[in-house]
Amino acid sequence: MKITEVRTRVVQWRGETQPLPPHFCTNPMDLVSPMMTRETMGTFTFHGWLIVEIFTDNGLIGIGNAALSPLVTKQLIDQYLTPLLIGQNPWDTEFLWQHMYRKTMAFGRKGVAMVAISAIDIALWDLMGKAAKQPCYRLMGGRTKARIPVYASRLYSIGLDDLATEAKRYKDEGYGAVKLRFGWGPIDGAEGMARNVELVRTVREAVGDEVDVMADAYMGWSLDYAKRMMRLIEPFNLRWLEEAIIPDDVHGYHELRRFGTTPIAAGEHEFTNYGFRQLIEARALDYIQFDTNRVGGITAARKIQALAEAYSIPVVPHAGQMHNYHVVMASLNSPIAEFFPPVDVEVGNELFWYIFKGEPMAKDGYVDLDDDVPGLGLGIDEEALNKFEVTQ
Repeated sequence: MKITEVRTRVVQWRGETQPLPPHFCTNPMDLVSPMMTRETMGTFTFHGWLIVEIFTDNGLIGIGNAALSPLVTKQLIDQYLTPLLIGQNPWDTEFLWQHMYRKTMAFGRKGVAMVAISAIDIALWDLMGKAAKQPCYRLMGGRTKARIPVYASRLYSIGLDDLATEAKRYKDEGYGAVKLRFGWGPIDGAEGMARNVELVRTVREAVGDEVDVMADAYMGWSLDYAKRMMRLIEPFNLRWLEEAIIPDDVHGYHELRRFGTTPIAAGEHEFTNYGFRQLIEARALDYIQFDTNRVGGITAARKIQALAEAYSIPVVPHAGQMHNYHVVMASLNSPIAEFFPPVDVEVGNELFWYIFKGEPMAKDGYVDLDDDVPGLGLGIDEEALNKFEVTQ
């Protein structure tokens, strides 16, 4: 089997989007917002997606994807990575990964270049599964659980009554865990801290003590602010505090983990096993949260899984989506996965439901993968792409 073509398409949503209210979710732009006149969360919405298809001489097609900076990622794949792949055997994933990684090292290593490599690598694994007529997780070692427990990752900073109703609905639907986003950060002072506490209190009271609650600051806090908040949220027994500070502050994460009793989670903006080795050596995290379509694809994700397991640090990948579910299914070190319930388009995570066919729906707080569907089990909904602007 040889690679004959790599096809990339950027699809940009052109339908309606739900407006984001003020303080919908903290983010790194909040600290510069006094110099701006717009809602900062708009910087972190992504209404475009990159689809990658790798064609082979035996008629099989592997599907990969990337959600970050899709236009730039497409250019990087087209110009730098595709020439490395044509004529190659897709089973040589380690060689191809190293070739792409080293070819782009002068301007890559992290960020967009690694997102591009991830999209290609995911498509290669999809190809291998289809060629072997096996689901990808079986190529990684097979099932480690009958079903994958998932948490409902949909709670944002909205009115407290609506927040309580939504949280209670997820409990009634069978989820054993839910995740909330904080709405206020350092520039909002003590009043904002009190509002954050009310968000956590509302969710905890809505779901009770028998449901895990996680909370995400999405890189929007300073270290000082995070320490102050940790004192206030400790009575609510969070399963973890996520991305409290910017991802480059590895020592800050170590300080947070040493400071309080709430477990610390992060990693969706970290890249490769080298980046996670630094986090592990710094004793910075209680939970690792790489995203397979950012971290370097399945090839890199498996290495990080093994590294984390050796240090007894659970891995709970960022986002749902099939590439992450296959990694979770094949690892005993991943006790739970994230799940974005289908909703109208707002932040952008929900676009996966609009672009691809085959994504599993949660039932009673679990998702399952089909033993009889080869590869990732995804298809492209070409008809649904009529709702998008497509850049070839």
